[in-house]
Amino acid sequence: MANTDSFIDEVSEEVRRDRLFALFRRWAWLAILIVVLLVGGAAYLEWQRAQNQASAEAFGNAVLGALDNDSPEARIAALEAVEAPGDAAALVVALLAAGEASANDGTAADAAAGLRAAAMAPELPQIYRDLAIYKAHLLSPLPADEARLELGILAEPGRPFAALAEEQLALIDVIEGDIEAAINRLRSLENAAAATPGLQQRAAQLIVALEAGATLVDTAPVEEEPPVVEPAPEAPAEDAETGTGEAADAGAEDAAPEGEDDGGDTAGDAVADEETEAVVEQ
Repeated sequence: MANTDSFIDEVSEEVRRDRLFALFRRWAWLAILIVVLLVGGAAYLEWQRAQNQASAEAFGNAVLGALDNDSPEARIAALEAVEAPGDAAALVVALLAAGEASANDGTAADAAAGLRAAAMAPELPQIYRDLAIYKAHLLSPLPADEARLELGILAEPGRPFAALAEEQLALIDVIEGDIEAAINRLRSLENAAAATPGLQQRAAQLIVALEAGATLVDTAPVEEEPPVVEPAPEAPAEDAETGTGEAADAGAEDAAPEGEDDGGDTAGDAVADEETEAVVEQ
């Protein structure tokens, strides 16, 4: 019985070993593939992370280098030359250029156009898109009808800049002379939950001013026209040495007749006689 049991155990062990080897031969490639995929995926993710970090560092260094220029024009030109690695980075560059253009009136329209173009990126988050459009409106507003359409989208409930866009719409109403509509918008801003205390205070102050009859005044500097310089009269065509001198001599002869010359000599003789008498008296 003992020999029989040992023989059965040996056969069973051989059977299990054969089954295990068969399983390995059947599924070993799958296990190796899983290991290769795990190692390769981890290596690819690490490489991609390193590439993104290097790209971000290069982009940051380029932006900092552009901002190191002295004049706003040079900074704007350098920012336009920066290659953005993505839509969000392109919007950051556009916002920085707009910040530089706000102090430089000559490039405000170009900066606003760049912001509006950057806001059209499809993968850009909504808050950044609204920020770009609002900043573009502050830099270079569109005509009233187009500005209403642009700001109307930003003023929709739930948008991050809805209250600020509503304030700009009220200002457009004031510019167009619709004071009642502007006051209604401003009163809604006073009670809006999304409005900040500063915005509510501005709305209240503007309501008081509009109800008192105040109007907007254009504070833009008026360009003065340069003074008109009239040309000097042309000199007579006569020779300077002959004609002009002769005319002067003729005028002098007409202005001083012969009697005045005698009077001048008489007056001189009288002064001389008075001096002689004073010397004699002394």
